[in-house]
Amino acid sequence: MSLTKLTRLPSGRLLNSIQRHQQAVLPSIPSLAVPRRAMTREYRRPGEPIDNRFPWQKIDFDFSRGLEGLKNNIMLIKKELSDPWVGPEGKPILEHMLEQNRVIWEFKGPESLEQWILSSDLEIGGKSEINLRMGKNGQACFLSGNLDSTPPRDGETRYSGYCTMRSKQPQSFFNRKKHYDWSSFNTLHLRVRGDGRPWMINIGTETYFSHQKNDIYCYFMYTRGGPYWQEIKIPFSKFFLSSCGRVQDSQHPLWLDKVNTVGFTLGDKADGPFQLEIDFIGVCRDYAHTEQCAYESYKRNPEV
Repeated sequence: MSLTKLTRLPSGRLLNSIQRHQQAVLPSIPSLAVPRRAMTREYRRPGEPIDNRFPWQKIDFDFSRGLEGLKNNIMLIKKELSDPWVGPEGKPILEHMLEQNRVIWEFKGPESLEQWILSSDLEIGGKSEINLRMGKNGQACFLSGNLDSTPPRDGETRYSGYCTMRSKQPQSFFNRKKHYDWSSFNTLHLRVRGDGRPWMINIGTETYFSHQKNDIYCYFMYTRGGPYWQEIKIPFSKFFLSSCGRVQDSQHPLWLDKVNTVGFTLGDKADGPFQLEIDFIGVCRDYAHTEQCAYESYKRNPEV
């Protein structure tokens, strides 16, 4: 068909003529068959088994747990209504103003271990193991396990070998999120006893946008090993911002009034057993430390 005849056809017939001409000239290419379920399913971590259950099948209906949750929510409502009449965070105003040290987590019994969540590369097909229990004297938590950096043979995961312990986010009644307010302090204070391995301390804060959910503040904790306890004080100004394991170019101070979680991560690629004992985790006020942020902040459009 000539070009002059094509220009005289209506737009609908013109498109049909062009398509028939292309099919006659070009070789037939089989279309890629993409299953519809693969396009609509949610993100799955590499190595995680596929769960094809319906959403209502994943819900665990338990009447006794429902009554226990209702009882706990009533107690939380009562506490949240009565604390403001006493003072900030349920403390007298004078005690709150003069407070220089505060213990956030103290391990005095098995119930204190329920405030923590354990995780390792075993969830993605790895071989690392982690356990948490009370120490021999019942006055500290004993974190132990075995680190194995062998990646799983799933064809997707390239790196492996990590173990993590993270605190649960505080909640108010009816699962409303709460935050730790550490704006009156400037230093993280720990008493630990390790085996000489370096750990990463992670502090998660509240974010404005959903794409910042992986933002976390990190700093290193070096244990000495041996039979003696060590007290570690890390200023909050030393924590650097990272996201998905990458240090960010734009650094800013830690939001101390919106702290959600605190965690410990081991991933030094040294395969073998490990152990870490933690007596308490707290915050303190060091008046000799006046630094706000230890890292340079660059302006995107510097002034001339």
